[in-house]
Amino acid sequence: MQDITIWHNPRCSKSRDALNFLEEKKIALSVIKYMDAKLTKEDIKDVLQMLGMGARGLMRTKEDIYKQLNLKDENDEDKLIQAMVNNPKLIERPIVIKDESAVIARPLEKIDELF
Repeated sequence: MQDITIWHNPRCSKSRDALNFLEEKKIALSVIKYMDAKLTKEDIKDVLQMLGMGARGLMRTKEDIYKQLNLKDENDEDKLIQAMVNNPKLIERPIVIKDESAVIARPLEKIDELF
């Protein structure tokens, strides 16, 4: 059995689909409800490294809070990461992590890249 972690938002259909996909495969699973979990800058930096992307690649740029905070004009990685710490709604979902690798599970089949 592989140990997998999912950053999950139960209110998101894509996130629920990813969780069901993993559960159907009978995979040992840790679920982090990141909207409630109080992620740290280090948590986000670690995932960004696993994803191989910068902070903006992990952001939901169509969220109202993204526009309200005027983040499209922000180029400082630390400030973008801090915005996600302060406003977890900005984090793209779901994120599936295995060992030192991660994927944003959109589309769902991206999860298979971890196996």
